[in-house]
Order: sequence, then C-alpha cells, then structure tokens
Amino acid sequence: MNQKLYTVTVYSENHVGLLSQIANIFTRRFINIESLTVSASAINGVHKFTIICISDIKLLEKVVKQIEKKIDVLKAYCCTEDEVILREIALFKISTGTLLANNTIEGLVNKFNAKILEVNDHYTVIEKTGNQAEIQELYKTLEPTGILQFVRSGSVSITRSKYEQLSDFVASGVEL
Repeated sequence: MNQKLYTVTVYSENHVGLLSQIANIFTRRFINIESLTVSASAINGVHKFTIICISDIKLLEKVVKQIEKKIDVLKAYCCTEDEVILREIALFKISTGTLLANNTIEGLVNKFNAKILEVNDHYTVIEKTGNQAEIQELYKTLEPTGILQFVRSGSVSITRSKYEQLSDFVASGVEL
C-alpha cells in the first residue's frame, strides 16, 4: 500500500450529528484521523471540515464517495500535500523566571517567527503558527527549558487553486 498524507475537505450545511457520521466513515475503514477542524467557509451558510489522515488514494476515494452520500454534505474532495497549504497554531506556556534567566529564549522566539502573547510574574505564553514540523521543532527546542503547558490546534488548509473548491459546484446551479 502506498500510504501518504492526505487532506479531505468536506463542505456541508451546519447540522447536528454530521461530524460523528463523517468520523464513523473513517473508523469503519480503519483510517485514523490525524487532525480534524470544522469552521465556516468562504461561502455563507456552508461549513468546511478539514480532515488530515494517512491512507492510500484508492481507499480515500471510496471514503469521499461515502461522505458525499450524506444528505447534509454538499461536496467532498481529497487533496495531496502539494495541493494545499496546511497550518496549525500552538501555544507554549513556560515559566517567566526561566525566560528571564535564559536570554536565548527571546532569540528562539524570533528565530521561529513566534509571538509572545502574555507575560506575568508566573508564566509566559508563546504562540507559534506554522506547519507541523516547525511547531515540533520549536517544542523540542523549548523542552529543555521546561514547558509548563502545550497545546496545538488541528490543521486548517486552503487549496493552492485560485478559488474555493466549492465554487464550481455552486456555479452548477445547486442551491444552498
């Protein structure tokens, strides 16, 4: 099997229970979801699911067809890493004392293109937006200083095409 990282994008109306129905399709096919985010899309009234998984294309094509059979789903697509831009956001909480004692942390924040969001007597919160590898590299670099808390979001994606994928579908006369 030729397993690669894929992004499945699902456009739907915003109805209760659809998320679990879509997740069940992946579960039945034994595909682990690496990341999942849901948000409003560029089209009013349409929500966008971004699902990142490692699988082979033949299996994912079947999954996309099953997803599209759901009543509330307007359209679903499968994209390779080259066809999308993926980003995550991560928050790191470190001791302010550690920050002050270690002059290199500010340099690391600049080197990794991160931001300091909050500083108080007890902790400092650093934000990093980027791809998974960039966030992981910053984590490994900050780890020896003592990370108090760490959280990262699921991936969000946007296609490299010049317009929203759903635009062609909507242009074909489908009412939302």
